[in-house]
Amino acid sequence: MSSLLKKLFPLLVFTLIFNCNNTNKEEQKQDVEKPELTSKKKPNIIIVLTDDQGWADVGFNGATDIPTDNLDRIAEEGVIFSNGYVSHPYCSPSRAGLLTGRYQARFGHDCNMPYHGENDNSVGTPLSEKMISEALKEQGYKTAAIGKWHVGDHPDLHPNAQGFDHWFGFPGGGMNFWGTPNGPLRTIIRNGQEVSQDELSYLTDDFTEEAIDFINQEKDNPFFIYLAYNAPHAPDHATEKYLERTKHIEYGGRSVFAAMVNAVDDGIGRIDSTLVANGIKDNTIIAFLSDNGGRAEHADNRPNRGHKGMLFEGGIKVPFFISWPDGLKGGQVYNEPVISLDLFPTALEAAGGDSSKETQLDGVNLLPFVKGGKTTKPHEKLFWRSVGGFEYAARIGNYKLYKSAYKEKTLLFDLKNDPLERNDIAANHQDIVAELENAYTEWDSKNVEPGWVDPHPENVIKEEKRFKATRNKSLKNKK
Repeated sequence: MSSLLKKLFPLLVFTLIFNCNNTNKEEQKQDVEKPELTSKKKPNIIIVLTDDQGWADVGFNGATDIPTDNLDRIAEEGVIFSNGYVSHPYCSPSRAGLLTGRYQARFGHDCNMPYHGENDNSVGTPLSEKMISEALKEQGYKTAAIGKWHVGDHPDLHPNAQGFDHWFGFPGGGMNFWGTPNGPLRTIIRNGQEVSQDELSYLTDDFTEEAIDFINQEKDNPFFIYLAYNAPHAPDHATEKYLERTKHIEYGGRSVFAAMVNAVDDGIGRIDSTLVANGIKDNTIIAFLSDNGGRAEHADNRPNRGHKGMLFEGGIKVPFFISWPDGLKGGQVYNEPVISLDLFPTALEAAGGDSSKETQLDGVNLLPFVKGGKTTKPHEKLFWRSVGGFEYAARIGNYKLYKSAYKEKTLLFDLKNDPLERNDIAANHQDIVAELENAYTEWDSKNVEPGWVDPHPENVIKEEKRFKATRNKSLKNKK
């Protein structure tokens, strides 16, 4: 060994040992941090559900009169579903389907609950049904239900008994927007305690504030928020702030309805800003949809036929998008049929769970489809049932069968060539009618009878009589 190497050798050995020790320390440091990094990779999940909002009541579906700038922007950041359905044409059953990821007819939740005071704990989605909140808690999520509940009036069936750590809202199906209590179904509750009127202002704003508070509180944990606004459901209440933004709409009823929608849009914008401020927007999933088609009055379901309560497209096809900057490419429009039941397995898979182990689910994980990994359709068949089969519908491929109590006949539509359901082709395609009826019968064989009933059949008959009377009146003076 040369004299120079002899002099440098101790320094080389020291350098080697120093680097090795530092490398080991760095590896140990990374090993310690891995669980924390893994937990932070779980996306936060927010499902925003509006109430009786029509297909064309948002700008991303073509609305030109209602300002929905925040919803339009967030929709553009994600995937808009042009054929997004819910599992029922009105409130409570649709919510039961979304929360459980199952056709609600599987457990007899076909109808709205009776409104004659608080029901017992046999009326509503039973505790035996696993909700999305329970599945996400198993993945380490903090969970909150905020807003309208309407899937179980009795305290035994309230959100805190269904996997939600936090609840702020009301149990029933409708409430005034000032938070004035009116019986057990229409009283604002926070985790079992009535909320003072001093804490309330305008419910849409109150629900937004509660969601923001929960985000700020749980920003360092993966969280799930089910934010179910009761807007724009009746009664038609809005503040001056939101009415000012829709004063350009000359039809008064539509102007107030639009203000209620704008209040939701304003709230979602504030929530989005809160996510940005906390540095968690990019890893937060926001899913947005309405619980059913728009109500008959003031909402806009165009170009679809029908409205809330009907199994025409206008009653079950809703504004629907999912945004997740870290997980989904933005600027997409997905055209294959999807359904609200898909949100449960999609959220569970995004959270790191395995939806295949939840064998009760009827929904599917949408992520492989919207990410481009799967080129098949999420659903080849979709079904709807109202009041135990009083009305029903089935969609297989592009064909849709509708047994309509409104029209007192069974209708068949080719949605590829007739997406607006204007041409009933049942008479000339009895073979297709039979195929869809058989498919419905097979699907329905796995359902149970409704656990209770609502006045939907009577209301259908009354509405159709009014419809016919109005049309006949126009012919009365014909010579």
